[in-house]
Amino acid sequence: MSMGDFISIHPSELKFPFELRRQSSCSMQLTNKTEQYVAFKVKTTNPKKYCVRPNSGIVLPGSSCNVTVTMQAQKEAPPDQCRDKFLVQSVVAPDGSTNKDITPETFNKEDGRVVKEFKMRVIYIPANPPSPVPEGSEEGTPPRASSLENGNQNFEEVSRSLEDTKEKSSEAWSAISKLTDEKAFALQQNQRLRQELEMMRKDISKRVAGGFSLMFVALIGLLGVLIGYLVKRS
Repeated sequence: MSMGDFISIHPSELKFPFELRRQSSCSMQLTNKTEQYVAFKVKTTNPKKYCVRPNSGIVLPGSSCNVTVTMQAQKEAPPDQCRDKFLVQSVVAPDGSTNKDITPETFNKEDGRVVKEFKMRVIYIPANPPSPVPEGSEEGTPPRASSLENGNQNFEEVSRSLEDTKEKSSEAWSAISKLTDEKAFALQQNQRLRQELEMMRKDISKRVAGGFSLMFVALIGLLGVLIGYLVKRS
């Protein structure tokens, strides 16, 4: 644990698991050791490469604050020793201060403020460390036959699983397509029946006006009930 007089910082170094073309994050904890409000601010020598959240804030007396530092995905391998640095500044703030009260002038030393600073270096660690060499094997010797057999078996199981997934997916799409076609056909039939019913109603109106049979009217009513039933089913 590192001390910044007003706050304690843990860990004292920022260690990032490094992997090409992938973001990596690490965190640090700031703990207020005083009985006063303490404002902090985190700076870096390479702001385009790192994202700090939160990069400033207020830590209440006896409380802690977690800060997450995210390194953007890198396209090239880093050098053996990273030169990026971080600086954590802390200063006593008025009681009741909030994050909104923090301004660039808060950490201005020219106003007689006591600003404590702590520098942190960056260390890259392999994201996927090499697996240990199996007992009894020597460098340069081929893997055991059992390892190869297990690898082949796992590959075959994965292949079968993928094939099963493809078949189930194909069956599902086929069923969906069939249901879609049936729905479209039902809608077409419904529309056609509606058109025929409308035409028959117009014809009935003309015939009733001329004294047409009431039995034909009843037939048309029955046909309307049948169409309503088909509409509900579709």
